[in-house]
Amino acid sequence: MTGRLMLLDTASLYFRAYFGVPDSVRAPDGTPVNAVRGLLDFIERLVRDHRPEQLVACMDADWRPQWRVDLIPTYKAHRVAEEHSGAPDEEEVPDTLAPQVPVIEDVLDAIGIARAGVAGYEADDVIGTFTARADGPVDIVTGDRDLYQLVDDGRGVRVLYPLKGVGTLQLTDEAVLREKYGVGGRGYADLALLRGDPSDGLPGVVGIGEKTAAKLLAEFGDLASVVAALDDPRAALTPSQRKRLTEARPYLAVAPKVVRVADDVLLPDVDPSLPRTPRDPVALEGLAKRWGLGGSLQRLLTTLAE
Repeated sequence: MTGRLMLLDTASLYFRAYFGVPDSVRAPDGTPVNAVRGLLDFIERLVRDHRPEQLVACMDADWRPQWRVDLIPTYKAHRVAEEHSGAPDEEEVPDTLAPQVPVIEDVLDAIGIARAGVAGYEADDVIGTFTARADGPVDIVTGDRDLYQLVDDGRGVRVLYPLKGVGTLQLTDEAVLREKYGVGGRGYADLALLRGDPSDGLPGVVGIGEKTAAKLLAEFGDLASVVAALDDPRAALTPSQRKRLTEARPYLAVAPKVVRVADDVLLPDVDPSLPRTPRDPVALEGLAKRWGLGGSLQRLLTTLAE
């Protein structure tokens, strides 16, 4: 893939659309379609403002992969609505959002916007793999700071982080990360696993907050070097830091695999080129009438055609 590639963390965006667009936005039969129409408006604005040459809507085929849970059982545990044996656990999703997700998928497919999800992996891992394989610059659109770890000025990889809708985006490059967190993209995953992240059920190291984590990484370079310093009595660790890091060694041994996004996922064969005309206009017309997609769909189609 060459040219500017835009990767959407789709679930992150349709959650934002759901909570940002009133549920009074409904289909002719009264079904809420606020997430559907809000996401279409988001994509239209992103394409119009940033003009990517290619775009992929990356999906969560498994929002809580078992291989991550096996390493850290608390991973996203607080967001489980129902556990399933031999199948992905069910995520706690608002009752009126869950039925909109298949509609979103059908509409994107009929338009011809590429979608990609891989069994056993999160959208983050799909994004990480597309990013690793890209030959040109990459814009990652997400409300999840975990993906800051992919920011790479040298490769032109940045995160477009929505501050208000997608009309106001934080264009996150390494300068922004260093100013806010004291680390670049490469160091962000190490920072996140040291400080922990309650929203993902990551415990972190007790007593090591964001500022201390940033100082440790500035001093030693990366997590592996911080851990190696525990075996060096001359290393510049306070007694408290040494004690807490030593106690957390089992966690630090497995956390990197959980926190770092995969970059070697077997991706489906998709065409990321933005369509100028709908792939399946008949199906799209039916979806538009059934779900009352109105101006949101028309604006996107107009922008794609330009």
